[in-house]
Amino acid sequence: MKLILRSLALLAFVTLLAGCAVNPVTGEQQFSLVSPQQEVAIGAKQYLPAQQSQGGRYYIDPGVQTYINEVGQKLARVSDRSQLPYEFVVLNNSVPNAWALPGGKIAVNRGLLILLEDESQLAAVLAHEIVHAAARHSASQMTRGMLAGIGLQVLGAASGQNELGGLAAQLGTSAWMAHYGRSAELESDAYGMDYMVRAGYDPFGAVKLQEKFVELARGKQQDFMSALFASHPPSQERVTANLAKARTYPASGLQNREHFAKQISRIKHDQPAYEAQNNAMKALLEKAPRKALNHLDEAISLQPREGRFWELRGHAWKMLGKQSKATQAFSTAISKNPDYFSHHLALGIQNFEQNKMVAAERDLIKSRQLLPTPISSLYLGDIAAAKGDNQAAITYYREAAATVGEVGRQAKDKLASLEIAAAPNHYISTGLTITEDGYLQLHMHNKSANDVSGMVVQISEFIGSSVTGPASYIEVKGILKGGQQRVLRTRIGPLQDTNAANRYRSLVIKARTTGL
Repeated sequence: MKLILRSLALLAFVTLLAGCAVNPVTGEQQFSLVSPQQEVAIGAKQYLPAQQSQGGRYYIDPGVQTYINEVGQKLARVSDRSQLPYEFVVLNNSVPNAWALPGGKIAVNRGLLILLEDESQLAAVLAHEIVHAAARHSASQMTRGMLAGIGLQVLGAASGQNELGGLAAQLGTSAWMAHYGRSAELESDAYGMDYMVRAGYDPFGAVKLQEKFVELARGKQQDFMSALFASHPPSQERVTANLAKARTYPASGLQNREHFAKQISRIKHDQPAYEAQNNAMKALLEKAPRKALNHLDEAISLQPREGRFWELRGHAWKMLGKQSKATQAFSTAISKNPDYFSHHLALGIQNFEQNKMVAAERDLIKSRQLLPTPISSLYLGDIAAAKGDNQAAITYYREAAATVGEVGRQAKDKLASLEIAAAPNHYISTGLTITEDGYLQLHMHNKSANDVSGMVVQISEFIGSSVTGPASYIEVKGILKGGQQRVLRTRIGPLQDTNAANRYRSLVIKARTTGL
């Protein structure tokens, strides 16, 4: 009961501490556990990794980055939180999408730009994302998640499992990636149109944008547009609301159709190359590397400066067993775009598999500098273990083990192989019971996936919290396989008290994994 009261008291304290704040866009009172300063810090920390994980920056035509940033900053200056450190980038990603991180860090994919018809539609996209940042929609998402976590922790305290804690740690979660609700989307549409008009754009660009999305959602491109529709679901309701809002403004504003077309002309021109890339990716998934190479030949002939085409070419050659050609293709990808993690990761793995460990470590570390990934941690753990640097290997394996799937499973197994020798009791649990004739019986369970041998178990007798007499040590013969349980009769006894096992504690103090 005390834990419950303490947890509820802390919850009340946090609530009072955070209090209610005024939404900078709507003027309404809203509750938030995330301060504006924390928003900015979270956005700044997540911005570059988010870019890398979604294709990296589009670099073939740097002028596009300049153009998108100019339009975005023009809108940001007239927003209700113009003091935020806004940034706008174009990502090298064919999927039509755009997103905003807390603190005004905004991205739009190359694949969305080719669907737009003029600058007013671009302004509608960017203004919509600016409102998400200005209205603190991500902070609201994170607050809801944190309160849910507090509720679970209070319940946990009620069952005696844990106390309320870890509130600050939750500020770094990926709640900003969550899908916004209907009200947040409508709010971003409405106030985004205000920003468009303040910046001099035609508000009907927002109407045409939503009409286009509704049409695409009904057509055959729905699967292709799923990423955009998941985070920004189109609806006739939004079209109707935008139309009603647009009619309240004067019938004027910039569209800049020709200027927009000129600015994204390189992306439009290269679109057939990226379509060939998509076909190559499908062929690789179908285990058809020759077919993939044909598509990539086409893509490269249209745009030879795109590093992703060359990386895919490396994967195709690798699938065909042409290792030297694969290495060359991965190296070429890096020369085209040295600022994308995936190219370095591909070459690092390739060098590892060719037993070129110095080169592999260099490329994998560079990959991690751009974007830490579980797979790079796994390979770097292997390299560190091979060099005898077990502490570094453990650190890498722990990072990789945090993920799910095959990479996480391998990392957990390798981590256990290194840690069992240092802390065998973390992996091999023990317990004690009494046999019918009064002798202690040792129960062992190898919770790891590794086979273990050379085990020594310490058994001590306690009175209260004090050890009585010297400990006994049992050498366990043979192998305890991964996941296996074993029961061993000890020589400790006979004990007259049937509850005597409660006075004894057992601990595995020595073990090693077999085959190492």
